[in-house]
Amino acid sequence: MTTTFESTGLFDLPSDVVDARTWAHDFAVKYIRPAASGYDEREETPWPVIQDAARAGLYTPEFALQAFADPSGLMLPVVAEEIFWGDGGMGQALLGTFLPLAALVGAGTPEQIRTWTPEFFGSVEQPAVAALCASEPDAGSDAANIRTRAEYDQASGDWILNGVKTWATNGGIAGVHVINATVDRDLGARGHALFLVPPGTAGLSQGQKFAKHGLRASHTAEVLLENVRIPAELVLGGKDALDARLAGAREHRKVRVPAAMAAFEATRPSIAAMGVGVARAAYEYALEYAKTRVQFGRPIIANQGIAFMLADMATEIDAARLLAWRASHQLARGIPLRNAEGSMAKLKASEVAVRTTEQAIQILGGNGYTRDYPVERWARDAKIFTIYEGTSEIQRLIISRAISGMRIE
Repeated sequence: MTTTFESTGLFDLPSDVVDARTWAHDFAVKYIRPAASGYDEREETPWPVIQDAARAGLYTPEFALQAFADPSGLMLPVVAEEIFWGDGGMGQALLGTFLPLAALVGAGTPEQIRTWTPEFFGSVEQPAVAALCASEPDAGSDAANIRTRAEYDQASGDWILNGVKTWATNGGIAGVHVINATVDRDLGARGHALFLVPPGTAGLSQGQKFAKHGLRASHTAEVLLENVRIPAELVLGGKDALDARLAGAREHRKVRVPAAMAAFEATRPSIAAMGVGVARAAYEYALEYAKTRVQFGRPIIANQGIAFMLADMATEIDAARLLAWRASHQLARGIPLRNAEGSMAKLKASEVAVRTTEQAIQILGGNGYTRDYPVERWARDAKIFTIYEGTSEIQRLIISRAISGMRIE
């Protein structure tokens, strides 16, 4: 069963967004769902499916930039929902590159964007992935406390990076790594900058690869940086702009949100849409199961206990989707997220994904608890949405500060 939502009653989806939604859904049906269980079991990056996506035009710099530039703001969340409806782990493997791309598009110069976007994706013959490395062993939500340092060597004109990054999607296997590092520790988060580390740069290596509860088809690892030298022009936005921003911060002038945090803010609605995709997959499967599973002489959906559970699931999924669309639309139109609408979407969709997949297991009963049915995999995948790109608790903190205008600890 496929959910249709070309019209919401509030606005209609543009025709190109509808076409992209159909395109992504068909790809998920043909390539992602048949392979999802195997890649989850093996905990392997699905390189053949990434190549299939490149051949289909879904995993290309052209499509990615088109999605980011969509004036409605809806193309990326709509596509993300369909890909994650196919599978969470494989979806993360396919769309994990979009987070570092958001950092590049948001903070890079036009020349950097033109030069490096193709490097993020590679080619159809040899697809690549990119990684945004922000978290550290002692600095996840506490991003201001990162220890990875970038020092400018006046003699050579190089930046020298040292530190350890963790929980990096595509970390170590990426062609290009985007590293969040501190340039001036006294300024906290305002002293951070993002750096592009090209393929094959000496001193960058993969540390531990994590064996995960869910999203097992997506590679997550530590990234080790030991005297990594890169040219001066590989700081996002350029060195002159960085120097001006740091000078403003030292003089206590208002400066823009640090680039890594801005990337997370810009992608929260799409992360929410990913959660909606996983939740919708579980809901649709549970609905069909409840309509065909007969107990005591009638389908189990005839019981209010099951029917009401499914009614709540459908309602919550629609609510989460509309929150994601609203925030995406606001961002595309340049409308400030004064009430932290991006965090609202991410919080709601995360909680809905966990609750819906849990309820799907309950509806399937013992079958739902086995790996013979996909809902247990979707439940494992769903949990991450309450943790990565800002935990649910961090989202609540952001929202509470936005609606109150106060600093709440």
